[in-house]
Amino acid sequence: MFTKIEYQGSLEEQYNALSKQLSALLEGEEDFIANLSNASALLNQFLKDINWVGFYIMKNGELVLGPFQGLPACVRIPVGRGVCGTAAEKGETVVVDDVHQFPGHIACDARSNSEIVIPLIKNGEIIGVLDIDSPIKNRFTAEDKKGLEKFVQTLIHYI
Repeated sequence: MFTKIEYQGSLEEQYNALSKQLSALLEGEEDFIANLSNASALLNQFLKDINWVGFYIMKNGELVLGPFQGLPACVRIPVGRGVCGTAAEKGETVVVDDVHQFPGHIACDARSNSEIVIPLIKNGEIIGVLDIDSPIKNRFTAEDKKGLEKFVQTLIHYI
């Protein structure tokens, strides 16, 4: 069994180290699914207090389940629906402190209480989203948002 990766320093320094590790992991690999798979696995090992992390990929105008770590999930999400669809529609990160207060929240795992979704934008186009759920309310801070957005920018470079 794997244990969570322990990084040293401030949360910002930890996210910087995580992005560097992602870059090293993806260097030379061009396969989209392989890179998303390794990115979700890396985040699953790094992040504490989460119960789902993965990607939804934009296909034919809707989000379709991609590589992830966690329980089985909803397969298709319309743009504009739920937290993932809202992030895709707005083209910006959405942080929800209490998913039970989010209108239209799609509950794939009843244990989830907070969520962060970061859109994957390449050449001005939404190609998917990174979705992370936590069983803890108010789990995702402004530092998490900034660090995860940097992580996504690193990932976009390789896809």
